[in-house]
Amino acid sequence: MSTEMYKLQTRYFDLDFIRGIAIVFMVVFHFCFDLNNFHFIDINIYHGAFWHYFRYIIVSLFLLCVGVSLYLVNESGYNFTKDLKRFFLILANAMLVSAASYFTFPHSFIYFGILHFIAFASLFALAFVKFPKIALLAGITIIVLSYNNTLHMHWLYNILQMPLHLPKHPEDLVPFTPWFGVVLVGIFIGYKKLFIFNTVQNYFTKKVSFLGKHSLLIYMLHQPVLFGTVFSMHEILK
Repeated sequence: MSTEMYKLQTRYFDLDFIRGIAIVFMVVFHFCFDLNNFHFIDINIYHGAFWHYFRYIIVSLFLLCVGVSLYLVNESGYNFTKDLKRFFLILANAMLVSAASYFTFPHSFIYFGILHFIAFASLFALAFVKFPKIALLAGITIIVLSYNNTLHMHWLYNILQMPLHLPKHPEDLVPFTPWFGVVLVGIFIGYKKLFIFNTVQNYFTKKVSFLGKHSLLIYMLHQPVLFGTVFSMHEILK
């Protein structure tokens, strides 16, 4: 099946499926976080190696999909109207996350989490959409230098924390390095169509793909539902 026909018939089924897997992992992570927060379980979710790398997998899947989607939207020419609409939609939801987290965790509220990052990274990454090979090289360079701690943005957050009274240890923080590098790698993956695996479409994969199609809505709703449910259980059982 040609790429064009595959896209027409399935809205890039594989891309939605990958994003759906990230959604499932995210829900599992946050459910465990909530259970730990209310002492139903005892896990080291902040510093434990498993949870550390599990979060890395989740964020990486989301951001690779961001890069792929960014390339696909602008593949035939920059679609600035759609890009700006997407930016303001994601930014508005990011502000809601900040507000909700401030009331829930006032001393560690989220001021630059995954949605904040996606909003701004999507704008900056537009400069690389027409140069996917350069995006790959720049992305790998950013990731490697960040891994070696040669490139980091701790200084920026340190500067902002004092005058803005930002928490030193927010519940979620997605710095530009190394994560912007992951978005850039995603642009190259979109260019080469490496995300197309011809995934078998059955009951399970279609349900996961459905989650991927509605990832933003699920992201915004899942934690209030999970947190509220676990909180209610805690209040009933205490």
